[in-house]
Amino acid sequence: MSARRPAPGPAALGGFALATAADLGSLLAGWETGHLIFKPLLMPLLIAYALTRGAPRPLVAALCFGWGGDLALLFDADPAFLIGMGSFALGHLCYLVLFGRRPVSPLAGAAYGLALVGTVSLLWGDLPAGLRIPVAGYSLLLTAMAWRSGAPGWKAGLGGALFLLSDTLIATGVADWPQLPRPAFWVMATYAAAQYLLTEGTLADDRAYRREVVPV
Repeated sequence: MSARRPAPGPAALGGFALATAADLGSLLAGWETGHLIFKPLLMPLLIAYALTRGAPRPLVAALCFGWGGDLALLFDADPAFLIGMGSFALGHLCYLVLFGRRPVSPLAGAAYGLALVGTVSLLWGDLPAGLRIPVAGYSLLLTAMAWRSGAPGWKAGLGGALFLLSDTLIATGVADWPQLPRPAFWVMATYAAAQYLLTEGTLADDRAYRREVVPV
């Protein structure tokens, strides 16, 4: 009797977990080549997992744009940074389309708004002049996504908050603020967790919606 093949969904999710662990381990060890190998694998594996779970198109598009941003940020240059930021911005637009106009907490919106104004104000003077306007515009879009991510439930909401944290850590690095030890580790840890939670939260919400529309 031949051995049973693992189901594609769990296999892809397991691959994502392994690639994430390998990437974070590479960053902790200071092995830059490992980061260059494993980081580009993260989003394709998460996309494969999402597709096996019947992911809605805006979620797949958001993850694809996330992958584009990941690849661009592997290059240490201002043009690559702007390209990566633009790709992530398109991903946030996809998430906003996905979350729709469903009600979310206005109190959370006020808190996110204060965080946006405070963070951009503090960073502004320390950012390179050519990046100030793009970073401010991107931050507005990212914050809107983080706030609206609470619509599908707590998993996606936590994912949105972690995405905001991850990109804020990147911005403090661009502004030459003091950093935690191994700053890239914390950026990638929060980012990978954010994309996973946004994916799981969206998939769970989509399944619940389908059950309501088409009762079993």
